[in-house]
This record gives sequence, structure tokens and C-alpha cells, in this order.
Amino acid sequence: MMTVKDLMNNELYTLKSTDNVHQARELMLEKRIRHVPIVDDLGEFVGLLTKRDVLAASVSVLAEIDNNERDELESHIPISEIMITEVIVAEEETPLYEAAKFMLDQKHGCLPILRNNQLVGILTEADFVRLAVHLMEKLAVYEGATSPLPPDYH
Repeated sequence: MMTVKDLMNNELYTLKSTDNVHQARELMLEKRIRHVPIVDDLGEFVGLLTKRDVLAASVSVLAEIDNNERDELESHIPISEIMITEVIVAEEETPLYEAAKFMLDQKHGCLPILRNNQLVGILTEADFVRLAVHLMEKLAVYEGATSPLPPDYH
């Protein structure tokens, strides 16, 4: 049986609760991610920051201020003020089916993965999409198709 360890991403980009909204926005843009686990100085998981949280706390691009002013304002908002601290997490040996069902039922975009309260990975919706693509490719090869997509889809 597959577990979250088999699919989770262990290349983690984290921040600390003392970091600020500007740093979070920059990290998300640079790494093209939507979820940032928040850890303490010992690497223990303390919360989660989502792109939605950052957008809600950010100064609107419609505001009549330039980017430098916006960056300055956002640099004074600590992540601790907007991060989610009540986060459902999973362990590495959690069955993948259970994690997928939970994320789908609860409409969660990610699931932090812990070992002894230490963050070891993150499982996201994108991981499941990659798995689905991989399985469709395998099925297409098995069925002798040249593409996993129906002919009328292209």
C-alpha cells in the first residue's frame, strides 16, 4: 500500500513566524509554491502559510502606491499575525488513500508531513496531479495508445 512518504515532496521551503509577508510573497513567487510551512528554530512545525493568507494581508496592487512602498508596508507584517496554527498534519506512514480522501473531503490544498513533530515533507494537490498524469501515461502505454489523452482532446 502506498503511503504519503511515497508521494510527498521533501524539498521544503520554510519560513519562521518572525519572517514577514513580503518575504513570504517573494518566496512563493520565486519557488512557484502556494503553501509554506512555518517552523521554529529547532525545525519543529508550528504553522502554515498559504497564498490566500498572503494575498489577504498584502497591499492591493490596485492601491495607488509603488512596489517599493508596498514591499515596505508588507515587511512590517510578521507571518505570526496571519499564519494558520491549527493545522491537520499526517505522518509518513499514513496511507496515501486516506490522505487523498481527507484533502478532497476537507478541501485542503496540502498536508504537512511530520516525524516526531519535525517537518519532513509536504503533500500537495499538485503531487496528486503528477501521480494521475504518471498513471495515465502508464495506462496509455499498456493499452498501446500514443497519448494518454482522448483523440478529440488535443
